[in-house]
Amino acid sequence: MAKGRILFQEQREALAKAVYLTFHRKNTNAAGGNFSFKHTDTDGKEYIIMTPSMMSETFYGDISPAQVLVVDPNTEEIVAGEGSLTREINMHMACYHTNSEIRSVFHAHAPNSMFWATSHLDMPNLTESTQKVKHIKVLDFEPNTTPELAHIVKTELEKGIELPKEYLLDSHGVLILTPGNDGIEALNKALQILDIVEWNAEIAYKQTVFQKLGILDGYYSKGYKIGTVDDLIDGKPIWNQGNPDDGLE
Repeated sequence: MAKGRILFQEQREALAKAVYLTFHRKNTNAAGGNFSFKHTDTDGKEYIIMTPSMMSETFYGDISPAQVLVVDPNTEEIVAGEGSLTREINMHMACYHTNSEIRSVFHAHAPNSMFWATSHLDMPNLTESTQKVKHIKVLDFEPNTTPELAHIVKTELEKGIELPKEYLLDSHGVLILTPGNDGIEALNKALQILDIVEWNAEIAYKQTVFQKLGILDGYYSKGYKIGTVDDLIDGKPIWNQGNPDDGLE
């Protein structure tokens, strides 16, 4: 490591920047959020680059690269960085250990998505740019930071998923899981998904209101009706599956 540089400086700079952008774009709040990604060093050893505890409550999203943690995924010991592990470490590790293709685990308190999560309703996925995450499902409630919440996420992942993926955590926020050729690529993909799904969350809310006002007769995506409010209440996945014949007439 060159003199004057910190361990994995590029990766820790990238995560510090992601924290700042997420907080100041109001895609998380002072109640928290926690982000991580896998990094493989030149010897082939894997580490987790992770935000420290209190990144939002104490630092309001303005942390330095030196504060970003480097964590051993096997022992969960801090190799480098300032501060302590996020209390959601168990959920992050459950994701990485359950699906080896996951390279970034991104949990935030995005406000429009939180509306759907607190309603315990799956989010209708309507915009063209969000179809890659398919069905935006809400998971059952367990208190934040608990092993029980990590178990719910683990159980869901064991069913088999296609990445990238976003889930709603009931009353708690969003969970975005992304693949990538490296950790920074996966992190950037998670940031993109967070941003575009937030737009979708507001649009889905407005289409729901328009249905109840009688202006629309269902949810529309890419020119086709793909579901209704009744489908939403019944828990049917609402997203455009790419075949116009699958749309409701």
